[in-house]
Amino acid sequence: MTDFRKFTLPYTPAEEYSKSVAYFSMEFAIDQPLKIYSGGLGFLAGSHMRSAWKLRQNLVGIGILWKYGYYDQARNRDQTLHPTWTEKMYNFLEDTGIRFQIDIHRSPVWVKALYLRPEVFGTVPMFFLSTDVPENDYLAQTTCHYLYDPNPQTKLAQYILLGKGGAKLLDEIGLERDVYHLNEAHGLPAAFYLLEKLKSAKKVKQKLVFTTHTPEEAGNEKHDFSMCYDMSYFGGVAEEEVREVSGIHPGEPFNHSLCALRMARIANGVSRLHGEVSREMWGKYTGICKITSITNAQEFDYWADKKLYEEPKAYAARKKELKAEGFRTVADQTGKILDPEVLTIVWARRFAAYKRPDLLLWDFEKFLKLVNNTRSPVQLIWAGKPYPHDYSAISTFNYLVNVSKSFPNMAVVTGYELALSRTLKNVSDVWLNTPRVPREASGTSGMTAAMAGAVNLSTDDGWIPEFAQNGKNAFVIPQADYKNLSTEEQDRHDIRHLYDLLENSILPTYYEKPEAWIKIARKGMEDVKKTFNSDRMAREYYQLLYNAKK
Repeated sequence: MTDFRKFTLPYTPAEEYSKSVAYFSMEFAIDQPLKIYSGGLGFLAGSHMRSAWKLRQNLVGIGILWKYGYYDQARNRDQTLHPTWTEKMYNFLEDTGIRFQIDIHRSPVWVKALYLRPEVFGTVPMFFLSTDVPENDYLAQTTCHYLYDPNPQTKLAQYILLGKGGAKLLDEIGLERDVYHLNEAHGLPAAFYLLEKLKSAKKVKQKLVFTTHTPEEAGNEKHDFSMCYDMSYFGGVAEEEVREVSGIHPGEPFNHSLCALRMARIANGVSRLHGEVSREMWGKYTGICKITSITNAQEFDYWADKKLYEEPKAYAARKKELKAEGFRTVADQTGKILDPEVLTIVWARRFAAYKRPDLLLWDFEKFLKLVNNTRSPVQLIWAGKPYPHDYSAISTFNYLVNVSKSFPNMAVVTGYELALSRTLKNVSDVWLNTPRVPREASGTSGMTAAMAGAVNLSTDDGWIPEFAQNGKNAFVIPQADYKNLSTEEQDRHDIRHLYDLLENSILPTYYEKPEAWIKIARKGMEDVKKTFNSDRMAREYYQLLYNAKK
């Protein structure tokens, strides 16, 4: 039995990764059975935890055990989206027996901690916090029920649970950490816990590093300062000191990311482009830390189809095998049996307006020409979870469902989690990515698609400028002048170039020059393995963030 009151890592860290780190994240996509994530932030964190384990880094992950997860994506009778919430049960998480209290809304709330052993899914040691215990009243219990709860006070309670609860857990188990890494600003209350403990903003700064994933200022969380204070967000730190360290003046909302940038020693964006955008975006504010960039990546060993890599001459046969296997899942959901010989385009990720899930349909005349092309046929698949209260994104999802009823070669599938993500990357010949530049901080789904032999077709955003060589390992919609063009003009530019690539490059190459197509796919596979494996990312976090001087 592990004595969690005297916890030590179950392995000896490698010498180059000896600095001790606690990694705080609202979501982790570790493996399909553990449903505590919504999208890319979780996929990134999951790959990071697996690579950190493989490299024997001195790192532990801290998250929240969401009782109902994000949500379960079901269907109404007409196949449109129906969000449902089901209690999740996990026999592979170990109750540590650790119980402690933190203040939320000026009242003591009991927290319990559960442990994920490294051998279960191949991650560093991980702890998940829960308030769903009988000692709490019902309101306190609900703090950990729904990932990204829409109620602002519940959101703040969740941030307090992650940050303050996670930091206090480390003290409860006697696990001193040199670095507190906030993956997004959700865990920022940890900084105020440290401020109370260390009595020095300078000492807090030496410990705190911050990763931002949001490429526009309006997308960063802001809340009323008084509400944050009343919710015990700042612990026992006096208002005057909070304002001094955060730089938030009376009358201004509390900007979580801006405060994190002021309290941290160093921060990073998640691609080179995002780093540039972030420095420009936050540069007008005083007192912020240096913002570097560490480009997101995904774990090769988890995502790659090894047979595609091991048998290069058998690429075509293996890809058709993967497509035939994955199409059974599509047929099971939609009743549509697709053809492994036909070029298959997949758009699958979180549904959000800036990602433009239905961009292909914005020129419906060209869309009809594409789906009705019998000489160079295509198959189209969509998947992804809208935020359950984003009714515009849900409307887009439902629109695609209704359009798909008219075309035997168009399908919309539900339940987009790790397992379905892998399946759709396996069946994809073209992985379509259509965010409005520069709104996508990184956008890692195309990395894992390339690891399954898919060719990226993308706007030139996020990680793509660091990877794509148009016509050689991917196909790239050239950047519009997004600083000077209106949104409508940028959209028209992107649609025109999207169809130009499909009609004049992708379809002719796939059907008329199959050897050239395989060459493009294989170069993408090799390039993504070389540079966008999360082992590289985990190393860079130590080199560029954890070990960096102020």
